[in-house]
Amino acid sequence: MPRFLSAKPDARLIPLPWGTPLAEWPTEQLVALPRGISRHVVRFIRVDDQVYAAKEVIEHLAIHEYRMLHDLMRLNTPAVEPLGVVTGRIGPEGQPLDPVLITRHLQFSLPYRSLFSSGVRQDTVIRLIDALVVLLARLHLLGFLWGDVSLSNVLFRRDAGEFAAYLVDAETGELHDSLTRGQREHDLQIARTNLFGEFCDLEAGGQLDEALDPLSLVETIESRYRELWTELTGIEEFAGHELHRIESRVRRLNALGFDVAELDISTSRDGAMVRIQPKVVDAGHHSRRLMRLTGLDTEENQARRLLNDLDTYRARTNQGFVDEAQVAHQWLTQCFEPAVATIPPDLLGKRDAAQFFHEVLDYRWYASQRNGYEVSHVDAAHGYVNDILRNLPDEAISEGSMEQLAEGNRVLANPFDPSQGYLDQNDEKPYDPWEDEVDDDAGPLAPFGGFDINALRAKASGGSA
Repeated sequence: MPRFLSAKPDARLIPLPWGTPLAEWPTEQLVALPRGISRHVVRFIRVDDQVYAAKEVIEHLAIHEYRMLHDLMRLNTPAVEPLGVVTGRIGPEGQPLDPVLITRHLQFSLPYRSLFSSGVRQDTVIRLIDALVVLLARLHLLGFLWGDVSLSNVLFRRDAGEFAAYLVDAETGELHDSLTRGQREHDLQIARTNLFGEFCDLEAGGQLDEALDPLSLVETIESRYRELWTELTGIEEFAGHELHRIESRVRRLNALGFDVAELDISTSRDGAMVRIQPKVVDAGHHSRRLMRLTGLDTEENQARRLLNDLDTYRARTNQGFVDEAQVAHQWLTQCFEPAVATIPPDLLGKRDAAQFFHEVLDYRWYASQRNGYEVSHVDAAHGYVNDILRNLPDEAISEGSMEQLAEGNRVLANPFDPSQGYLDQNDEKPYDPWEDEVDDDAGPLAPFGGFDINALRAKASGGSA
């Protein structure tokens, strides 16, 4: 009789065929969704309206990962949500079977191989790199030693014009009060090895832009991580008459999406020099503010964009003197909710609400420029739905759309296990919906994506970086 370890049990999972090896489960209980290659047997299972990821792994690792993911969720870290561990499994011939770790499928997300399947452009690669760097820095700030940094252990979601990265494998992770420099360097060395191998694999398969070199990409990840870590934790010294630089440092961190809970400030005996160092830095500055004002739970860059529209609404309605929470409620009920309500039921799988509104804001700006007057949020939403949204592939769970995302015109040897490859040798690559909107030619490697630290420094100081 199998045993279930779960803090939030789903009774609908109990009748499932746990006495059958996961690789042999009946297809009517599985969902063919795109995923990365794993050294374990992984399947997506559907239970009514819910989809879960199930991974067979030895017991002590399954329980360790389950508890580690719970700790990360408690710390508000971008990671998949653990549901439980099924132990005590016995096969049809009485043989013991490995336990199964169950996590909730992350809606509107894709693994990196689905993104690279049609040959990702340079600027998209850089945005994915930036998302991975931010995730690694956030984990290290929390004292989490990953131990297996790789693209295969990450899922990506749209986050306004950028991407957000989510941890999906905490099997080798360790949580400490804080990490030493040596521990962080250990993670970087693992990242260097794993990522170089993954980029070389993409290059060999013709899925990496010829202008991108695997070694240069790995070095870019390392340099961007070090730059971000220095900005988040580094010591800064300046003259006593430059106290404005304290606020500038805080503002730069806020612009990067981090809050400063504690700042260590010390001065020389004569007050001529000041030394500052952030001591406690928490990610999610904009998403926390938006949640507090509206109750909307979004990615960080989505929150930044929605807050900008909220601030614009407040200025346009001349309510600078009104309590911010009241204005936020007006914006929510008069702008955001009516726009989202324009999405027809059959198109709800195209975008999540925050990403839809972000894209509507872009459409609204162009429509206003074209028409010569300010187009309303609702009119822009109707136009966006009819002109653009209908033609986009689903990014939520839909068996038909997921097959399109994962396969295109090629047939997987096993639609429930992409790691087994294709049946044919057709050179035509799968369609990549996340590249559909990118029309501009990619330029050289840009500074830290949407987080250009040098530009932030220049802006704060009023001069050049």
